[in-house]
Amino acid sequence: MPAFRFDNTYARDLPGFYTSWQPARVPAPQLLFFNDGLAADLGLDAAALQGEAAAALFAGNTVPEGAEPLAQAYAGHQFGGFSPRLGDGRALLLGEVVDTQGRRRDIAMKGSGRTPFSRGGDGKAAVGPMLREVLIGEGMHALGIPTTRALAVAGTGEHVMRELPLPGAVLTRVAASHLRVGTFQFFLAEGDTDKLRRLLDYAIARHDPALAGTPGQEMAFLRAVARRQATLIAQWLNVGFIHGVMNTDNMTISGETIDYGPCAFMEAYDPATVFSSIDHGGRYAYGNQPGIARWNLARLAETLLPLVADGDDEAAAKQAVAAATAVIDEFPVWVAQALLHGQRAKLGLLAPAATLTAADDEEDARLVAAWLAQLQAQAVDFTLAWRLLAGAAEGDSEPLRDQFRDREALDAWLLAWQARLARDTAAGGPAATERAAAMRRVSPRIIARNHRVEAALAAATEGDMAPFDALLAAVRQPYSDAPALTAYAQPAPAAETLVYQTFCGT
Repeated sequence: MPAFRFDNTYARDLPGFYTSWQPARVPAPQLLFFNDGLAADLGLDAAALQGEAAAALFAGNTVPEGAEPLAQAYAGHQFGGFSPRLGDGRALLLGEVVDTQGRRRDIAMKGSGRTPFSRGGDGKAAVGPMLREVLIGEGMHALGIPTTRALAVAGTGEHVMRELPLPGAVLTRVAASHLRVGTFQFFLAEGDTDKLRRLLDYAIARHDPALAGTPGQEMAFLRAVARRQATLIAQWLNVGFIHGVMNTDNMTISGETIDYGPCAFMEAYDPATVFSSIDHGGRYAYGNQPGIARWNLARLAETLLPLVADGDDEAAAKQAVAAATAVIDEFPVWVAQALLHGQRAKLGLLAPAATLTAADDEEDARLVAAWLAQLQAQAVDFTLAWRLLAGAAEGDSEPLRDQFRDREALDAWLLAWQARLARDTAAGGPAATERAAAMRRVSPRIIARNHRVEAALAAATEGDMAPFDALLAAVRQPYSDAPALTAYAQPAPAAETLVYQTFCGT
């Protein structure tokens, strides 16, 4: 029996949307990481994924039975500049499987060698960046945030040249799909309306099947993608996550987080926080992410307009633009709603939603804004502050107060918050102990702290996987109060955070 039960709709239904290709052979495959839990979810034959055979498979030396490796075509706006031909320059879609919950999942490789889309690159990847995908992806999954996930990382036994020679690796990544805004942009740039229509039909069948064949499915699809992205961006913001490279080729149609290159988690709260070494203007700063997502969705809307109205029909074209603009203009509202919903849970405001009024929305938004202003003014760690707020809900505010230089300003905010909690209780919210427990279930104690990630990846690059394994175990338990994880809950020294930078790893 094959390890993977492939059913490859992309290869079968979309000829002309990709180039069939094979992964490069490597000299000495070694399995560095295998995701047993994800493998079980995928319904894989784990017995066929062991030892040297698994290393050869996940390094690309063996193509599994039923796979149809291909490099997908896509375009993208990268830091605002449009590249009409990007595509999988170091990645291959092996195929698709249907998991144990009936969901179709892509199985893809990253770092598997040159393709026709490589544009002069070597198509390879290094151990550190591929293991970063594991750490951040598994951490995000444990936080309940939609994400691609790593199934395996295999060392290749060869070095890739970056600033220095680094040990090579191949990642096997699992995704709801690898359809991106940039996939649509590629065929718009080609002027190929037929392929745009086929791509839209495929995307709807895969991600929004209820829309298939319905009147106005183009704008309904845009709305569905925008709603997924609004929820995703709000979740990023509520855990302090900064993607770092929100190009249109890194925005999925599925609403999953993809491509953990120069990503990082914010420590001291500041909406202007940027870690990426190449984001010189702060385009993808923490606080800019909702606006950038909206900009990216506008680019998606542009690709759908030719499918709604022929450009020669001026009235229909204007109507199509108005419909798309309405979706794009609603996006900030959806983000704000999703963000406030998450923030209320983090604040412990848990009374039934039916009790809330528009006035409550405004008051709670002001309460959150005042809290965040306190964090920013006093350079307080974002993750730690939210976590300690749960203790304050039970009456122990001292650990939280210890994080602030100006305790009087915090105390004034705490009084306003406690008054709001009292109203929440009266409206059907829980008692203090239950409230605090609920707050701890949505405000993590453990995130993939940047200094921990860098230390683990540096050790792994030198062949020591122990720090990586320990950190991975920790980020898979983000809400745990286990004493053994205390070190992973501590922020880096401020001096270290101030100079911290991330890199694409390409």
